[in-house]
Amino acid sequence: MAVARIDGFSGSAALARLIAAGAFFMGANAALAGGCGQPIQPGRHEFSIQSADAVRSGVYFIPSSYAGTEKVPVVFDFHGSHSNPLGQLRRSSWDQVAEKEGFIVVALQGSLPGAFDGTHAWNVPLVTTQEGGLDEIAFIGAAVRTIEETACIDRSRIYASGYSGGGRMLSQYICSGRDDFAAAGFVHSLRAGAPVEVDGQWKPDAATCAPARPMSIIAFAGEKDDANPYAGGGKPYWQYGFSTALQRWSELNGCTGDAVTRTAGDVTQRLYDTCKAGARIAAYSYANGTHAWPKIAPAEGVMAAASSSASQAGIVEVSSAARAPAFDPSVDPAPRMWEFFLKADKANVVAEASPAVIKTGTAVASGCDVSAGAQGTTCSSQPNDLRRSGQGVRDAL
Repeated sequence: MAVARIDGFSGSAALARLIAAGAFFMGANAALAGGCGQPIQPGRHEFSIQSADAVRSGVYFIPSSYAGTEKVPVVFDFHGSHSNPLGQLRRSSWDQVAEKEGFIVVALQGSLPGAFDGTHAWNVPLVTTQEGGLDEIAFIGAAVRTIEETACIDRSRIYASGYSGGGRMLSQYICSGRDDFAAAGFVHSLRAGAPVEVDGQWKPDAATCAPARPMSIIAFAGEKDDANPYAGGGKPYWQYGFSTALQRWSELNGCTGDAVTRTAGDVTQRLYDTCKAGARIAAYSYANGTHAWPKIAPAEGVMAAASSSASQAGIVEVSSAARAPAFDPSVDPAPRMWEFFLKADKANVVAEASPAVIKTGTAVASGCDVSAGAQGTTCSSQPNDLRRSGQGVRDAL
């Protein structure tokens, strides 16, 4: 990766100065932006920044519409275990949504080694203890500050999305009291604190999740997910289910009343729209969903039961409807999250959301995480290992 030139410095001295400043290192053909007024070459770029305990890396995407003259939003995209930033962008298609809508995407890289070459996982506080793990909370905070200082960013419109282990990392970042994100989305990954067993029931430990403020969140879950089970159980760091996590977030956000629940096809939508400080909670559950990132066929309109061949490929198929559904269930998470983020401070956040423009994405085997390219997947499952607490499980990702 090329070292940007700084007047009065060259070679290693320039590198050291850029690290000290916490700046991006961009490719040889990219310009080093200094906030508003500086263009950045469109496309994907690798970068490195100095965090609290190491130089950390990731990938960012600049849309072709970016000129550096107007403030734009940012979405942070957190990869799952045994994956990496590029693998996550292929999975989520966040960069495709960004190109259409004109915002920046930042995909950070976890500090733990994954199960395959070139893959990584997150050192999630409280639930992961593995040698080589770094301070992820500090890294995420440093990355947010760096993008704020480097590009022309609307600081009130910084959002985050996490898949699987990346969503668990994002959950804990918010639970730690960090206030960087205006809203957050979770795919097969919503947590509300570390799991703890109380009177024979697993639930979030209230002492481990103290958000800085009510947080608008949107979450997706597959009822046939065998990696992070919908009903709970699974690996020690998981244990409580999706509905329990949602209920806890409704309490943390001070929501009143029950969620408005509607079903269309095999998709159930739940919406809490009366929470403190204008926060909202939206949730989508897939009756036939697995751990795969949900994808829909391009020219169709309504989520339907997956065929056996599609289920094996990890894609929830879509068929046309005989009548109008109660809501639009054509739910590809990234476009739907973006709709939610844009309306996170308004009433009826997603209750009447218009159909999303869906991009094609990577198909993966059920229960697997995508690594970069074809480097491999992991499909391992683990029987329930109920513990008094899910904290500090060695080698758990």
